[in-house]
Amino acid sequence: MVRVSSLRCLIATAFVAGSFLGAPAYAETPAERGEYLVESIVACGNCHTPRGMDGQQIMEAAYAGGLLLKTPEMTVFPPNITPDMKTGIGGWTDDEIKTAITQGKRPDGTVLGPPMPFEWYALLADEDLDAIVAYLRTVPPVENAVPKSSFAFPLPPAWPAAPVPAPEGASDQVKRGFYLAGPLGHCLECHTPFKEPGHRDYENRLGAGGFEIDGPWGLVVSANITPHPDDGIAKYTDAEIKKIVSTGMRPDGTALTPPMAIPYYAKMTDADLDALAAYLRTLPPVPSE
Repeated sequence: MVRVSSLRCLIATAFVAGSFLGAPAYAETPAERGEYLVESIVACGNCHTPRGMDGQQIMEAAYAGGLLLKTPEMTVFPPNITPDMKTGIGGWTDDEIKTAITQGKRPDGTVLGPPMPFEWYALLADEDLDAIVAYLRTVPPVENAVPKSSFAFPLPPAWPAAPVPAPEGASDQVKRGFYLAGPLGHCLECHTPFKEPGHRDYENRLGAGGFEIDGPWGLVVSANITPHPDDGIAKYTDAEIKKIVSTGMRPDGTALTPPMAIPYYAKMTDADLDALAAYLRTLPPVPSE
């Protein structure tokens, strides 16, 4: 298992070098980097922006929380992450926001719960974590008090890092794809089922799909994104995988549904989509149940 500090150091080193995260040639402020991350692969608004009865996001309340999400194990209302002083994170320090993201702890010491992917966010590079916080400071504050979430299992005192190391001996592109699919995009979170309440089966069913989540879009089961020849993505070309992720359309013309964050993934760069597809090819092929 890779230690959090070690992996963060590796990611930060590569970030500076520009080879791992694909840093642009021009100077980028933290807020600009954060805007790209939050509005594309991290897709914070996919859960933290409320939706109407038609399932469409209410953009005038972007990041204000309150979207109802249900699974057999939990009823969740993602919190308000706008800089509103009363109902959002406007009164939190940068360090408090980062602790909430990476450890699931609020400033008052209470613990946040899933589906917020704390296990993956614990592995975010420090530069990207700073960038995300910098961008969230710039979004319009929205006053919106959000109901409390409930869980059918006890929450831990703090969330551990995901026990999934980057592929050994992989190319820079595949390592970059792992960072996109894991710490940034948490694809491996939604597309890995629970083996018991509150604990995903990363050891045996990484990326095999089968996670059920109910929302304004109805009951959805996450797809198998391993390269299994029958149930997974082996049948798709890289170009087809990139099109599925960025447009939500399969080669047969059928469309993906929320909560797949298609409007956000549509803003990903080609280089990031290439790296994501390259990494998914390296997953162990696992059949769907």
